[in-house]
Amino acid sequence: MDALTLFGLFAVTMMVVCYAAEDRSPWFILAFAVACALGSAYGFLQGAWPFGLVEAVWAVVAARRWFMRRSADSV
Repeated sequence: MDALTLFGLFAVTMMVVCYAAEDRSPWFILAFAVACALGSAYGFLQGAWPFGLVEAVWAVVAARRWFMRRSADSV
């Protein structure tokens, strides 16, 4: 297994773990956004640009969800 494959495995594993734990804390939503960004980087680095693009969109969506949840929690 090469370094790029290990990076992708780490990114996708973190996505699954953080997604499963989102209800526990808003910080898991932010961690999910970061993991999606890592997944996006992996997709582009391995040449699967559609995967990279979709993961980039998910990263933006998750970051917005984190921001909205933090705003709602502070009211």
